[in-house]
Amino acid sequence: MLVTGVGAMTPLGADAPSSWSGMLDGKSGVRFLEEEWAADLPVHVAAGLTVDPASLLPRTEARKLDRGEQAAVLTAREAWQDAGAPQVEPERCAVVIGTGTGGVLTTLGQDDVFERAGVRRLSPFAVPMLMPNGPAAWVSMDLGAKGGARTPVSACASGAEALALGQDLIRSGRADIVVAGGVEACLHPFTIAAFAQMKALSTQSVDPETVSRPFDVKRSGFVMGEGAGMMVLERAEFARARGARAYGTLAGSAVSSSANHITASDAEGQAFAMELALRDAGLAPADIGIVHAHATSTESGDLAEAEAIGRVIGSHAAVTATKSMTGHMMGAAGTVGALAALFALRDGTVPATRNLDELDPRVELDVVGGERRTGQWSAALANSFGFGGHNVSLVFTD
Repeated sequence: MLVTGVGAMTPLGADAPSSWSGMLDGKSGVRFLEEEWAADLPVHVAAGLTVDPASLLPRTEARKLDRGEQAAVLTAREAWQDAGAPQVEPERCAVVIGTGTGGVLTTLGQDDVFERAGVRRLSPFAVPMLMPNGPAAWVSMDLGAKGGARTPVSACASGAEALALGQDLIRSGRADIVVAGGVEACLHPFTIAAFAQMKALSTQSVDPETVSRPFDVKRSGFVMGEGAGMMVLERAEFARARGARAYGTLAGSAVSSSANHITASDAEGQAFAMELALRDAGLAPADIGIVHAHATSTESGDLAEAEAIGRVIGSHAAVTATKSMTGHMMGAAGTVGALAALFALRDGTVPATRNLDELDPRVELDVVGGERRTGQWSAALANSFGFGGHNVSLVFTD
């Protein structure tokens, strides 16, 4: 099916075009944590949104939504307008939005209120703000989509799995249009401390823009980020009948589970997802010219993925890792990574992986570093993996 609209809010920009241009320019959205609550944390950097989503919504609307829900509504509106606000029967339009932690800011914030001031001070909107299906529900109401509002929760693969589920809904004949994507807003002392406790985050306090360094020998852990990404997926015949412009095609997708370890990366499961996605798209490994790697900047994760890519795709593809610029946006990462792969195909330009000063010699791939690369490619693979052994691979064609 065709991708006819896109939307994004990331640490590089408040919309999809500015986020993409930031990637091409090699900018970094990673900053020092300057909030008072961060003073005693072992982690000193994060990648927050460039604009507070609440500032872009009417106050009466913003106060009913968790920060993640705010970002989801805004990016879905951007994608919908970008698609030309298509006329579609409500029952033939669905929404699928994934998230890793749901409304955790609301959960933790309202718990603080409860402990400090009691039940009467709790927000009456607390439950719809904290529930993980909130973003999908609010977007479905905003767009009048009655074909289903679904919420895959598969850690950092959630946004990519939402796109795969959206593709399935259209292929099965249950929808003509699906607004699909992912969102995450969980920058909080508890979540940062929890990830730090499991040794996943970088604790470096040098120049923040240099901390996220996928595939580099000096990588030291990932940088937590927040963001949202959305795509409008359409049945090709429906899109062509209304004269829609398309960015490209979501040609194949696959979801696998490693069934191996609750947090460790697993090359076997990742390779299986890539193989299935290629088969689903009807393509051979040689057809893939671009790979957007999940590549979070952890040693074990980067090496497992590099092994899987090398085994399935080979070493000919141009590999990029934009988390070097955005940090790891968790549930939003898969969709934003897919957008980067799609845009790279459209523009014939692959963003360079920032901070790749010395490629780990164990990574036997053509990782684009230094300057962005131009060329002509017809197909791209985008990977997303999550704690729990969730593996998702997506294939896009021009």
